[in-house]
Amino acid sequence: MQAKRRYELTDAQWARLKALLPLEKPWTGRPNDDHRQILNGILWVLNSGAPWRDLPRRYGPVGTVSSRFYRWRRSGVWQRVLEEVQALGDAEERVGWELHFLDSTVVRAHQHAAGARKAGREPGAEALGRSRGGFTTKIHVRCEGYGKPVTFTLTGGQVHDSQQVTALIDHGAIRRIGQGRPRLRPAKLAGDKAYSSRSIRQALRKRGITPVIPAKANERRQPDFDREAYRQRNIIERLINRLKNFRRIATRYEKRAANYLAMIHIAAILLWI
Repeated sequence: MQAKRRYELTDAQWARLKALLPLEKPWTGRPNDDHRQILNGILWVLNSGAPWRDLPRRYGPVGTVSSRFYRWRRSGVWQRVLEEVQALGDAEERVGWELHFLDSTVVRAHQHAAGARKAGREPGAEALGRSRGGFTTKIHVRCEGYGKPVTFTLTGGQVHDSQQVTALIDHGAIRRIGQGRPRLRPAKLAGDKAYSSRSIRQALRKRGITPVIPAKANERRQPDFDREAYRQRNIIERLINRLKNFRRIATRYEKRAANYLAMIHIAAILLWI
């Protein structure tokens, strides 16, 4: 049994992840460095919020650890592993499909997050903007009924929550292990007044989802509003707090939105296992 240091994978977590990662010894070429050691190095950065150059030597060369993070992001490994642990969770009946939740949180972007090359990129492509919190990014999230993350989107901090509803409800399907089509839509979806609009309610009902969204003061009250379900919104608020325990998520340091999203995916994987 390997002794666990702070931030590192437990033996149980490693046992669940090991089979989901790329092969350590490809058929040709030089064998990869030990996956567990490299992952623990990435987790050290994710949890501590420190720059890559401060990585302790026990995790290996900084260039090796950081290049593995970026290479796996480009090849979609982090997204795929998240989908796999979600599928395993569904097979173990650890996914609540009766009620899902939407919410967002604004995170301050460090000054080092600015300056990504903009050639060929649309404005807002790096999900950075100005809000009351200053230079910020907003994380939009949908979680399942037990408080585990399903899917995320990123925008600048000034973007209204309602603009990301379609992306959050049309993505994040969880694969069924064995027979059966991937499942995407819950029976009900809860959100606060920021999501209150006729168009959003219609979009949810069109997809067979019952909205659990309170009306604003200037809107007609919803006679079928499920107050008991709405009271469970603290589930997604607790999830956001857990995500922000990872310092690399609580403050954005990555210039590229894709790299920041990869950090969020790694944190989400840990919450699922």
